[in-house]
Amino acid sequence: MANIKALLFGDLERELGVTRKVLAAVPAEKFEFKLHEKSMSLGKLAIHVATLPEWMKNALDRDVLDFASAPRPPQTVPDTAALLALFDQSAGGLREAVEKFDPAGWDATWTIKNGDIVFTSQPRSKVFRVFSFNHMIHHRGQLCVYLRLLNVRVPVVYFNTADDPTFVFE
Repeated sequence: MANIKALLFGDLERELGVTRKVLAAVPAEKFEFKLHEKSMSLGKLAIHVATLPEWMKNALDRDVLDFASAPRPPQTVPDTAALLALFDQSAGGLREAVEKFDPAGWDATWTIKNGDIVFTSQPRSKVFRVFSFNHMIHHRGQLCVYLRLLNVRVPVVYFNTADDPTFVFE
Protein backbone atom coordinates (compact mmCIF):
# COMPACT_ATOMS: atom_id res chain seq x y z
CA MET A 1 0.00 0.00 0.00
CA ALA A 2 1.15 3.53 -0.76
CA ASN A 3 2.51 5.67 2.03
CA ILE A 4 -0.52 7.11 3.85
CA LYS A 5 1.09 10.57 4.08
CA ALA A 6 1.55 10.58 0.31
CA LEU A 7 -2.16 9.89 -0.05
CA LEU A 8 -3.15 12.56 2.48
CA PHE A 9 -0.77 15.28 1.30
CA GLY A 10 0.08 14.28 -2.28
CA ASP A 11 -1.20 17.52 -3.84
CA LEU A 12 0.14 19.84 -1.19
CA GLU A 13 3.49 20.81 -2.73
CA ARG A 14 1.95 21.41 -6.14
CA GLU A 15 -0.78 23.62 -4.70
CA LEU A 16 1.66 25.54 -2.51
CA GLY A 17 3.88 26.17 -5.53
CA VAL A 18 0.99 27.38 -7.67
CA THR A 19 -0.25 29.56 -4.83
CA ARG A 20 3.18 31.16 -4.53
CA LYS A 21 3.17 31.93 -8.28
CA VAL A 22 -0.22 33.63 -7.97
CA LEU A 23 0.91 35.64 -4.93
CA ALA A 24 4.07 36.69 -6.79
CA ALA A 25 1.87 38.23 -9.49
CA VAL A 26 -0.01 40.47 -7.02
CA PRO A 27 1.08 44.07 -7.65
CA ALA A 28 1.72 46.01 -4.44
CA GLU A 29 0.54 49.26 -6.03
CA LYS A 30 -2.92 47.66 -6.34
CA PHE A 31 -3.20 46.27 -2.78
CA GLU A 32 -6.15 48.64 -2.05
CA PHE A 33 -8.17 47.54 -5.12
CA LYS A 34 -11.62 46.12 -4.33
CA LEU A 35 -13.94 44.37 -6.76
CA HIS A 36 -17.01 45.44 -4.81
CA GLU A 37 -17.80 47.25 -1.59
CA LYS A 38 -18.40 43.87 0.09
CA SER A 39 -15.16 42.38 -1.24
CA MET A 40 -11.84 42.25 0.52
CA SER A 41 -9.15 44.46 -0.92
CA LEU A 42 -6.57 42.72 -3.08
CA GLY A 43 -3.97 43.15 -0.32
CA LYS A 44 -6.16 41.68 2.42
CA LEU A 45 -7.17 38.77 0.21
CA ALA A 46 -3.54 38.11 -0.69
CA ILE A 47 -2.52 38.16 3.00
CA HIS A 48 -5.36 35.75 3.76
CA VAL A 49 -4.15 33.36 1.05
CA ALA A 50 -0.55 33.74 2.21
CA THR A 51 -1.46 32.76 5.77
CA LEU A 52 -3.86 29.89 5.05
CA PRO A 53 -1.02 27.34 5.22
CA GLU A 54 -0.85 28.37 8.89
CA TRP A 55 -4.47 27.18 9.24
CA MET A 56 -3.46 23.86 7.69
CA LYS A 57 -0.54 23.63 10.11
CA ASN A 58 -2.85 24.34 13.04
CA ALA A 59 -5.23 21.65 11.84
CA LEU A 60 -2.38 19.12 11.96
CA ASP A 61 -0.35 20.04 15.02
CA ARG A 62 -3.03 20.87 17.58
CA ASP A 63 -6.51 19.76 18.56
CA VAL A 64 -7.87 23.21 19.41
CA LEU A 65 -7.47 26.66 17.92
CA ASP A 66 -8.52 29.32 20.41
CA PHE A 67 -8.94 32.76 18.86
CA ALA A 68 -8.62 34.27 22.33
CA SER A 69 -4.92 33.41 22.40
CA ALA A 70 -4.01 32.76 18.74
CA PRO A 71 -1.65 35.16 17.03
CA ARG A 72 -3.27 37.33 14.36
CA PRO A 73 -1.90 37.66 10.84
CA PRO A 74 -0.69 41.10 9.80
CA GLN A 75 -3.31 43.47 8.39
CA THR A 76 -0.93 44.85 5.79
CA VAL A 77 2.38 44.12 4.13
CA PRO A 78 4.51 46.77 2.44
CA ASP A 79 5.10 44.99 -0.84
CA THR A 80 4.93 41.75 -2.80
CA ALA A 81 8.30 40.59 -1.45
CA ALA A 82 6.95 40.83 2.11
CA LEU A 83 3.78 39.01 1.01
CA LEU A 84 5.91 36.17 -0.38
CA ALA A 85 8.03 36.07 2.78
CA LEU A 86 4.82 35.75 4.83
CA PHE A 87 3.65 32.90 2.60
CA ASP A 88 7.05 31.17 2.72
CA GLN A 89 7.05 31.32 6.51
CA SER A 90 3.50 29.96 6.67
CA ALA A 91 4.20 27.20 4.13
CA GLY A 92 7.43 26.28 5.93
CA GLY A 93 5.55 25.78 9.19
CA LEU A 94 3.02 23.63 7.38
CA ARG A 95 5.75 21.46 5.84
CA GLU A 96 7.23 20.88 9.31
CA ALA A 97 3.80 19.93 10.66
CA VAL A 98 3.22 17.48 7.79
CA GLU A 99 6.61 15.89 8.44
CA LYS A 100 5.78 15.38 12.14
CA PHE A 101 2.12 14.45 11.64
CA ASP A 102 0.97 11.00 12.76
CA PRO A 103 -1.75 9.84 10.35
CA ALA A 104 -3.37 7.93 13.21
CA GLY A 105 -4.77 11.32 14.27
CA TRP A 106 -6.34 12.11 10.87
CA ASP A 107 -9.91 11.63 12.09
CA ALA A 108 -9.46 13.02 15.60
CA THR A 109 -11.75 15.85 16.64
CA TRP A 110 -10.49 19.38 16.05
CA THR A 111 -12.11 22.39 17.70
CA ILE A 112 -12.13 26.09 16.94
CA LYS A 113 -13.26 28.43 19.69
CA ASN A 114 -12.94 31.86 21.22
CA GLY A 115 -12.35 31.43 24.91
CA ASP A 116 -15.32 29.47 26.27
CA ILE A 117 -17.36 29.83 23.07
CA VAL A 118 -16.94 26.78 20.83
CA PHE A 119 -17.65 27.55 17.17
CA THR A 120 -17.32 23.99 15.91
CA SER A 121 -15.73 20.63 16.55
CA GLN A 122 -15.12 18.61 13.40
CA PRO A 123 -12.92 15.72 12.27
CA ARG A 124 -9.38 16.92 11.58
CA SER A 125 -9.63 15.46 8.07
CA LYS A 126 -12.51 17.80 7.24
CA VAL A 127 -10.85 20.80 8.86
CA PHE A 128 -7.66 20.21 6.88
CA ARG A 129 -9.30 19.50 3.51
CA VAL A 130 -12.33 21.81 3.51
CA PHE A 131 -11.69 24.64 5.96
CA SER A 132 -7.99 24.97 5.14
CA PHE A 133 -6.71 23.37 1.91
CA ASN A 134 -9.80 23.92 -0.26
CA HIS A 135 -10.23 27.32 1.37
CA MET A 136 -6.77 28.37 0.13
CA ILE A 137 -7.52 27.10 -3.38
CA HIS A 138 -10.87 28.94 -3.42
CA HIS A 139 -9.32 32.28 -2.43
CA ARG A 140 -6.41 31.74 -4.81
CA GLY A 141 -9.04 31.55 -7.57
CA GLN A 142 -10.48 34.84 -6.38
CA LEU A 143 -7.01 36.37 -6.57
CA CYS A 144 -6.80 35.25 -10.20
CA VAL A 145 -10.07 37.09 -10.93
CA TYR A 146 -8.66 40.24 -9.33
CA LEU A 147 -5.51 39.90 -11.44
CA ARG A 148 -7.55 39.48 -14.63
CA LEU A 149 -9.65 42.57 -13.87
CA LEU A 150 -6.47 44.54 -13.18
CA ASN A 151 -5.02 43.35 -16.50
CA VAL A 152 -2.17 41.58 -14.70
CA ARG A 153 -0.81 38.44 -16.30
CA VAL A 154 -2.55 35.47 -14.66
CA PRO A 155 -0.15 32.60 -13.87
CA VAL A 156 -0.92 29.08 -14.99
CA VAL A 157 -2.84 27.30 -12.24
CA TYR A 158 -4.28 24.27 -14.04
CA PHE A 159 -2.98 23.63 -17.56
CA ASN A 160 -3.07 27.13 -19.13
CA THR A 161 -4.51 30.66 -19.04
CA ALA A 162 -5.49 33.24 -21.64
CA ASP A 163 -2.09 34.83 -20.92
CA ASP A 164 -0.21 31.57 -21.38
CA PRO A 165 -2.18 29.27 -23.71
CA THR A 166 0.49 26.55 -23.74
CA PHE A 167 -0.78 23.47 -21.91
CA VAL A 168 1.42 22.74 -18.91
CA PHE A 169 1.00 19.44 -17.09
CA GLU A 170 2.70 19.55 -13.71
